[in-house]
Amino acid sequence: MTYLDRIVRDPTVCAGEPVVRGTRVLVRVVLGYLAHGETTEHILREFPSLAEEDVRAVIAFAAASAGEDLPAPSPIPPSAQVA
Repeated sequence: MTYLDRIVRDPTVCAGEPVVRGTRVLVRVVLGYLAHGETTEHILREFPSLAEEDVRAVIAFAAASAGEDLPAPSPIPPSAQVA
């Protein structure tokens, strides 16, 4: 199972923002909790419709999304010196 099995975008649900499948829990909300240092256990208490696998799927989705948005690394010339 991958995050694609758990994270969906549907224009009729939350204006097409990514949510956990079968819920209206926004990916960005779960990421906000994680960014503020909340534990998975705390998130699961706050959102009883979620499972631990959902939280992991949110993290995987964010990682994949970040990878898509990052520019390709610029090549470092062989003559460059690291200080």
